[in-house]
Amino acid sequence: MTAASKEEYFMREALKLARKGAGRVSPNPMVGAVIVKRGKIIGTGYHRFFGGPHAEINALETTGKRAQGADLYVTLEPCSHFGQTPPCTEAIIRSGIQRVFVGMTDPNPSVNGRGIRKLKRAGISVCCGILTRECERLNESFIKYITQKVPFVTLKSALSLDGKIAAYSGDSKWITCETSRKRVHRMRYEADAVMAGVGTVIADDPLLNVRLYKKAGKDPFRIIVDSGLKIPLAANVLQPDFAKRTMLAVLEEKANTVKADKIRRIGAQVLAVPGAHRRIDLKKLLKILAGRKIASILLEGGSEVNGAALDAGIVDKVILFYAPKIIGGKKAFGMVGGRGKEYVAGAVNIDRIRLNRSGSDFFIEGYVV
Repeated sequence: MTAASKEEYFMREALKLARKGAGRVSPNPMVGAVIVKRGKIIGTGYHRFFGGPHAEINALETTGKRAQGADLYVTLEPCSHFGQTPPCTEAIIRSGIQRVFVGMTDPNPSVNGRGIRKLKRAGISVCCGILTRECERLNESFIKYITQKVPFVTLKSALSLDGKIAAYSGDSKWITCETSRKRVHRMRYEADAVMAGVGTVIADDPLLNVRLYKKAGKDPFRIIVDSGLKIPLAANVLQPDFAKRTMLAVLEEKANTVKADKIRRIGAQVLAVPGAHRRIDLKKLLKILAGRKIASILLEGGSEVNGAALDAGIVDKVILFYAPKIIGGKKAFGMVGGRGKEYVAGAVNIDRIRLNRSGSDFFIEGYVV
């Protein structure tokens, strides 16, 4: 292999390790590290859980004194400040690592090049920008959260080929196949929170938890957009096993009612959110959620919440699962409700599209322009 292809090979190995931290490290980034000596991997590590040792530290622990004169490949710039853990740069310098290859610089203002400069001042050779796009895609939620102070929002929907999310009766079980449903549970596992509208709760009474997935891990927070506090107290998301990880986003004037107090006593949180015309300001809701260290949201709403989110401009990414079915009917539910756009020229545009198979279904991933 050429020198460039070797560097990409080892960085891909670091990326594979980093992905193991999905669903466990937020609001920190996922990071993987590989230590290489004489062309062979002698140590590996990744950030395993929030508050735990960083990838570089875990990798160095597997090598001991063998790290002397070796190369370190890491998907994200090593930190140089005290946070939940001591600076990684200090451990790298002490280890005798000779060269460090970095996938991307850390967008966190507390780091942002400082770690690289510290390593260089210590006489360590640093090479940046290896598989940067892949590294950025891996931590797209962290990048938005740390730079804009709001969560990254992914709108997910399951549709028939004619774009329906439910039949005219409201029935929607099941449009997509089991493979797709398992994939969605993986997405929930990796997200900090799942968001839905109260209409979905009233119609379907969902659990909004992680099922069909054997790997241990906590459920995401459940955020129910409920401007008028219409949620039934008997809803699944308010039951004892679920209430403590449920947040109800309500208009400010509804937050201090008798019903709101009952919901708090059950164990759920009631978030008072500004709004107008009986609708919550979703942008202000995101800022409130960011203050609770929620960096990523999987939006699994009905057509009205989907439409409101797109109109508010809070959606960053869409993942649409299409089943080989045609439901039909003028009264069947489409993916996006609300008024919609008057002219095609005003449509929401999606780019960087990827098409994938999922059992008998297919799904489209893309980013809102």
